[in-house]
Amino acid sequence: MDNRLDFLRTVAPFDLLPEDVLQGVVGLLQEVHHGREVLLYQQDTSKLRSLDIVAAGSYETFFFDSEQHKRLPEVYGPGTCYGGMSILLNKKRSLRTVIVRAGTRVLQLPRRDFRALCQAYEPFFHYFTARYGERMLDEEYAHFVKPISPPEQNFLVADQLFSRRILTLEVRALVTCSGEEPIYEAARRMAEAKVSCLFVTDAATGAIVGYCTDITLRDSVIAQRLDAARPVADVAATPLVSISDEAYVHEAILLMFQTKTRYLLVERGGQYVGFLSRNKLLSDLAQSPFMFIQAVKQAQSSKELKRRWEMVPDIVNQLLSRGVKADIVNQVISTVADTMALKVIENVLAELGPAPARFVFMVLGSEGRKEQTLLTDQDNAIIYEDKANEQRELVRAYFLRFATAVSDQLDHIGLHFCTGGFMAKNPKWTHSLSYWKSYYRQWMSESNPETVMQFATFFDCRYLYGEKSLMDELQTFLHGELAQPLDRFLFYMAKNALQYEPPLTSILRNIRTFTQGDHQVFDLKKAMTPIVDLVRVYALQHQLLPTNTGERLAQLGAHGVFKEKECQELLQAYYYLMGMRLQQQARQIINDRTAPTNYLDPTTLTQVEQVTLKEIFKVIGDFQLKIKVNFTKSL
Repeated sequence: MDNRLDFLRTVAPFDLLPEDVLQGVVGLLQEVHHGREVLLYQQDTSKLRSLDIVAAGSYETFFFDSEQHKRLPEVYGPGTCYGGMSILLNKKRSLRTVIVRAGTRVLQLPRRDFRALCQAYEPFFHYFTARYGERMLDEEYAHFVKPISPPEQNFLVADQLFSRRILTLEVRALVTCSGEEPIYEAARRMAEAKVSCLFVTDAATGAIVGYCTDITLRDSVIAQRLDAARPVADVAATPLVSISDEAYVHEAILLMFQTKTRYLLVERGGQYVGFLSRNKLLSDLAQSPFMFIQAVKQAQSSKELKRRWEMVPDIVNQLLSRGVKADIVNQVISTVADTMALKVIENVLAELGPAPARFVFMVLGSEGRKEQTLLTDQDNAIIYEDKANEQRELVRAYFLRFATAVSDQLDHIGLHFCTGGFMAKNPKWTHSLSYWKSYYRQWMSESNPETVMQFATFFDCRYLYGEKSLMDELQTFLHGELAQPLDRFLFYMAKNALQYEPPLTSILRNIRTFTQGDHQVFDLKKAMTPIVDLVRVYALQHQLLPTNTGERLAQLGAHGVFKEKECQELLQAYYYLMGMRLQQQARQIINDRTAPTNYLDPTTLTQVEQVTLKEIFKVIGDFQLKIKVNFTKSL
């Protein structure tokens, strides 16, 4: 080609090079013709000897999945380059499978010369690394690129546990009985069907309204010497807990632990199609993390709970090493912590005697969002029902004793005291429902920068134990308050989301660090905080009350607040950082025998990780700009 120089001037990123350098590059190019269609490179196998610049024709590129289906196909036509990311960031191995079309003409720049250009010209090098970082924010792309090296021993029986949906399982058929039927008839049907759970229906509508189990018959009938001729509705248990058959197996098991139910109704198209038994699922999972949660549930002492909590870092490390997503690992940690807190609460109630009023023990912050890491502390509060004046002091004194005992035991186990004092043992955070309503009303109507920053964690509250109706009433109240004009409140919430800037310098887009001991580090938690804050403020603006960041993003996407691409980028960015944070903390505990931190030295990261981080920080910065436009200029 006589016009190679003119052609190169139109090809990114060669158009960024000085003219004299570009003239030198022309002399290094080797021209290759492909007369027929061939498989040129195989993903993660073929080593690239050059950067390929397509001059005519095309490359068809894609990933092969486990069933040899083409995934994420992409065509590289004239004026495009293939191989830069592979050479720089994948140990010279082709990231994708490439088929070259017949009649394609390619200019090849030898690998050695390509790397020399990257070392000499930062913008040229950055073109490839930035593209890679952008691609890695696509969950499907990252799935095929990220290498997975499972350890020999792990807490997973099979990867299917985290990829298999309930609809692939054989669910148990529903055995039902009208609530008007006698208890002995219900027991007879259970014996005949060889099931340990029977579902009780409404006599008029046929709708399932409760359930009866072997334990129900033992505790509520035989132990109480109840007449077995009485209607089974008298002993039917509630509430019913159900899950879609589109959900994953791990979601069903976590839901069972979170709701303390042994039986889960399976729903399809608005109809119940069967049920799942927790014992049956767990027996199929051998040494899975869910058997570990079951062991926590059966622990008899604080000493045993403490020993179990000390095992969590190893489980986290093995789950991440196996390639399990960070949001699922978060759920496992949160469920273990929830289970331990529930055990402690039940033990304290047994020691102090029944509570003098209906109450809710709720969790806040990262625990409330189900986003706990291995560096976690207690964030909790208590709501109790309003009582007559003469009972108020008695009720309050009981719950403060109760909260102190719970917090002390949790601290002994390893779930340490909150340094900010956001715990139910603090008299400020144990109050009646009416008092809590006045708190929230004041925070929203009399907002200022200090209150918003201090109390944002209370907008991430989640029910854990007690009378859920109290929590529901508070949520209904919040929904109503959020429907009022709240420009001032949202303004300061948005300003709060802008407090932490992504640690990315404007010069050469390097990661900004600070000195910690002998290392230059950045704070992973602070890097993630803007995502938590900005997603929260949009959720509150639209009266969406989930607390989990991923669930909030999903609802914001469903309501058209964020575009699908925006949701995908934020989710991938958030959980990439979360995975890095969890892995760092697990290594500190297991390998270094030190207390976990949120600090990370970027020089310990691979080039791929550094590039991805820089792109993530750019995404966060772009969304912070969106918040500035949408909120802080609207007041």
